[in-house]
Amino acid sequence: MLADIASNLSLGLSVAASPEGFLFLVIGAFLGMIVGLFPGFGPAAGIAVLIPMTFGLQPTIAIIMLAGIYYGSMYGGTITSILINTPGESATVASTIDGYPLAQKGRAGPALVMQAIASFFGGTIGVILITALAPSLANFAASFGPSEYFLIIAVGLLMLTTMMGDNKFKGFISALIGFAIGTIGVDVMSGQQRYTFGSPELIGGVYFVAVAIGLFGIGELLHCIFNGQHRQPAKRLRISFRDKEFWPSRNDYHESRWTFWRGSAIGFVAGVLPGSGATLGSIIGYSVEKKVAKDPEKFGKGEMRGLVAPEAANNAASAGAMVPLLSLGIPGSGATAVLLGAFLMWGLQPGPLLIVNDPEFVWGLIASMYLGNMILIAMSIFAIPLFVKFLDIPYVNVVPVIVLLCVIGAFAINASIVETWILVLSGLVGFAMKKYGYSPAATVLALVLGSMAEETFLQTYIISQGTMNLFWERPVSLVLSIVLLTVIVTPIALSILSRIKGGTSKMNKGTP
Repeated sequence: MLADIASNLSLGLSVAASPEGFLFLVIGAFLGMIVGLFPGFGPAAGIAVLIPMTFGLQPTIAIIMLAGIYYGSMYGGTITSILINTPGESATVASTIDGYPLAQKGRAGPALVMQAIASFFGGTIGVILITALAPSLANFAASFGPSEYFLIIAVGLLMLTTMMGDNKFKGFISALIGFAIGTIGVDVMSGQQRYTFGSPELIGGVYFVAVAIGLFGIGELLHCIFNGQHRQPAKRLRISFRDKEFWPSRNDYHESRWTFWRGSAIGFVAGVLPGSGATLGSIIGYSVEKKVAKDPEKFGKGEMRGLVAPEAANNAASAGAMVPLLSLGIPGSGATAVLLGAFLMWGLQPGPLLIVNDPEFVWGLIASMYLGNMILIAMSIFAIPLFVKFLDIPYVNVVPVIVLLCVIGAFAINASIVETWILVLSGLVGFAMKKYGYSPAATVLALVLGSMAEETFLQTYIISQGTMNLFWERPVSLVLSIVLLTVIVTPIALSILSRIKGGTSKMNKGTP
């Protein structure tokens, strides 16, 4: 077992540590930190906007770079959380609770260093757990066919409910938009064109990249401008790692020694569960740490453990989210949904057979995450003064650069003006979604998984000659069908029981 893991990691390192692989890993990690520095932008938008930069690269190198952007943004997002009380994205919200008070106490340096160490620790623990789980997933892969894939995708589609927010109706509308876009192109069965309106550019369907860039990139920018962020003055801050006060004290390390482990474990579990992700992991990590502490009254006032816990958790979660993505093809967040689309764009089919069919890709990606965390901790500590200077750039100057990148990226997909118009339309839709509480992440996930569900369902239908017996004749399909049915029926049953119980309670109260 250990020999197989060592052999696989050696294969992965030969890809990730190659000159090209290492170069684009560094570029991805650096860009990820920059993405994290811009409040509200987030990893999903960063990956979507920067996907065109990977055109022309080998698929493995391209995904290594995009994955670097993904987990690199977790590092960068905390810098603004600590320094200006503005989380770069939702996964670093919990880090502001104690991170900003630490900065106000004059301990910004130790806080930034400890968040980098916690991020490295959590990310590395997450990758170690992925490494341990990967061989078992490979052994399970051989039993999967179209019926099993469809059922797994169906479970993934049910995970849409976790991305829909509090208003499920608006969430379903968001998902239906994604499904509708996914129907554009050629029907798999008949070969007839659907909703192409006579445009040859739409025969191949709508590429998710233009939609994702519009929804996350342009939509986020328009929303920020609508909220007046472009009128805000730049925050001018100065900090140097040469100062003695920059480094954490021995007591900081001593008090946080178990916090690293607790936060990492909680975050990894949250990441593996589709729909939970880094945001929930960081919040749970912080809450648990506060509850187990002997002095919970210190939290919220600049307690180092209150910063270490969510940072270890959100980075472990970003690693854990790769487990369902690679093994089952189920993304658990907007960022991993965009990554899933990137996989498909390069002809890589996430799922149980991926590690069997493309071991060089899977292990190259896993090995790159080990290296990426080493690169990011070095960047986080020694390049902090450089990253802080990016906060000096007025937001109004950043907007046109990002818009230009978005337009070039959308046009470069097929050198088609149609894709550019899709970008513009998606941007307006994305802005409206943000403003009125709809879910762009649900739209992207529905777009990516919807076409996959249609294809695998039709394959199952054809193989079973219209009887659909494959869904219960094969052992794995039967188990997945039961799981799917349970997931669907349980919430309905609980809701009915709750209403019956509530009605009975009212009747009892009304009885004299």
